[in-house]
Amino acid sequence: MRRVGPESAAVVLEIVREAFGSRPPLDPPADALSETVSSIATRLALGGGLVARLDGEPVGALLLDAVGDSVYLRRFGVLTAARGHGVAGAMVQAATEAAVGRSWLRVVAREELPRTVGFWVSRGFWQTDRRSPYVELVRPVPTFHQVPTPDDMRALGARVAQELRPGDLVVLTGDLGAGKTTFTQGLGLGLGVEGAVTSPTFVIAREHRSRGDGPELVHVDAYRLGGAAELDDLDLDTTLDAAVTVVEWGEGVAEDLADSRLQVRITRDPSAPVSSDDPEVDPRTVEILRLGPRWAQT
Repeated sequence: MRRVGPESAAVVLEIVREAFGSRPPLDPPADALSETVSSIATRLALGGGLVARLDGEPVGALLLDAVGDSVYLRRFGVLTAARGHGVAGAMVQAATEAAVGRSWLRVVAREELPRTVGFWVSRGFWQTDRRSPYVELVRPVPTFHQVPTPDDMRALGARVAQELRPGDLVVLTGDLGAGKTTFTQGLGLGLGVEGAVTSPTFVIAREHRSRGDGPELVHVDAYRLGGAAELDDLDLDTTLDAAVTVVEWGEGVAEDLADSRLQVRITRDPSAPVSSDDPEVDPRTVEILRLGPRWAQT
């Protein structure tokens, strides 16, 4: 994936024409089909774009259009021969990274193309406007937090807890020892729940009642589960509406529990120096992505 400017207008135009030209005929026709090298170059000069390559060949492209606190993804297209290789998903991820500092990613799709609309919904976008034949969808841009120590991780969890309410789903992702349980301890502190929050690896799920009138915390570890079907066997539906449900190792397993989720990904930069003066300093980066209608409120 490469960020490009007006010098790549011809390459971008070729991808846009093939990608949009291979779609079913629309009435009115897609605006993308009227683009020229000059018009694409102008757009790239204003906001830049991305070109995806597969085996060294350009196979996907999009234009970035910053408007206020949003970045619109324009002329998003993948060559027919390159579809099914994860190119579109990688382009969304790259666009998300390019939009850091803004609040929202937005895209306009055609209502006559339900598979296209479905793709955006599967990527966490939610419809906010419909002006036939156009559908506008939006997704918040993730926030990134540098977390030096476990205490800082708990403090971040406690701050995030202030945003949560009954029915919220938190999906935690990270390697062994990344700090998922430490983050959840902070959530527990912020929610004011009873009991020590520890890893539920061997019991799969723990419930922590609120000390006050807030939601209880349901803490799930999906590490030993074989998939979404085994997660369903836990009968989490009985507590979902009344509790904050946190699922460690939940990516790819827990997304169907709710139509919205807070996705938290914790990574450690292997190049980050570890302090010899303070062994507690072991920096992490925490990416927080708010997905679905619960969070897509503009």
